[in-house]
Amino acid sequence: MSKANQPKASVFELKQAAVQFGSGLRALHALVDVNLHIARGERVAFIGANGCGKSTLLRLLHDLLPVSRGERMRDESLCHAMVFQRPFLMRTSVQNNVALGLWLRGQSWAESKRLALDALHAVGLADHALRAARQLSGGQQQRVALARAWALQPRVLLLDEPTSSLDPHAKRELEALIQQISERDPDMTLVFASHNLGQVKRLATRVVYLEQGRVLADLPVQEFFGSDVLSQRHPQAHLFVKGELV
Repeated sequence: MSKANQPKASVFELKQAAVQFGSGLRALHALVDVNLHIARGERVAFIGANGCGKSTLLRLLHDLLPVSRGERMRDESLCHAMVFQRPFLMRTSVQNNVALGLWLRGQSWAESKRLALDALHAVGLADHALRAARQLSGGQQQRVALARAWALQPRVLLLDEPTSSLDPHAKRELEALIQQISERDPDMTLVFASHNLGQVKRLATRVVYLEQGRVLADLPVQEFFGSDVLSQRHPQAHLFVKGELV
């Protein structure tokens, strides 16, 4: 097999993975028997209705939640970073918010601040470096969160509904930044949850549809949106997409 045709290394692998909150009759089964394999360089979108398990799945991949049952593997040799739907920013400057993660990773504070400023340049916020982070608009705060993640030079970037609470202009700007980051390095792995199917078409190479904690469809983006495969093999996912596009 030629090097070009060799399968890429796994970044994540789940086997019959489940996440359960609580126990007994009141237990919440957030994820049920999930089998998932994500290779290096893939751009994978998680979609589905609210409460289907998208955020839980992202947190499981990022090792923020334990596996209740089954197996989870992730490539710990790669730097992982995650941007949340509502980023938590500290009561300090924009630059300090970005620099802290670098400092905690072992950089000197001076070097951390320099690299933080470079990351803020990349997201168009260098002029706001000394402003209080919590005084920024929602779109600007998400840019800070993206800069904070990108400053770590991650090989794996996970995004949880990164544009859901933004106005249309801010959504377009942030999506363009995500596109630039993912295209800058073809080996970087991007995994994100989104309700915006247009965004999924633009950013993803593969779509995973969840319903009630189960993966019901997992297809290349062209097949998911552009063929009869979805309606024939995954009718629940087809109905969801049809409803979202109305």
